[in-house]
Amino acid sequence: MAKDSANPKRHIVAENRKARFNYEILETFEAGLVLTGTEVKSLREGKANIAESYASEEGGEIWLINSYLPEYLQANRANHETRRRRKLLLSKREVRKLIGAVQRDGMSLVPLKVYFNDRGRAKIEIALGRGKKLHDKRETEKKRDWDRQKARVMRDRG
Repeated sequence: MAKDSANPKRHIVAENRKARFNYEILETFEAGLVLTGTEVKSLREGKANIAESYASEEGGEIWLINSYLPEYLQANRANHETRRRRKLLLSKREVRKLIGAVQRDGMSLVPLKVYFNDRGRAKIEIALGRGKKLHDKRETEKKRDWDRQKARVMRDRG
């Protein structure tokens, strides 16, 4: 599995690579996940998918919706639902800040990556983001291509 370059003790399980392309990321938060035992074991196998998931507010709490954790094959009848809603654990201050930003400013809560921290706890990195328009996406693509070309030229010149 991939290791996070910023923190070598993070073991990344799932990453939402399209999030940074589709959203302008303004602020990131680390949240805990409320999981059952079979979900944790399934996460450790590294087959989770958060590409189509999002977070929303319901009843003063933040929930992760539409994330996919496959069933754990060794568990028989005690298995979990693959696309159930999962509660995110954040401080009250963070929850109030996120709810206010989503309701007031029309921002979105986007999951960026799911990982295990150095203590072995499952964590999720969510971001407060604003959706990009088509011209913003084109600008991002141009900048990425230019950076790639610039790196090639610098590498060839020594």
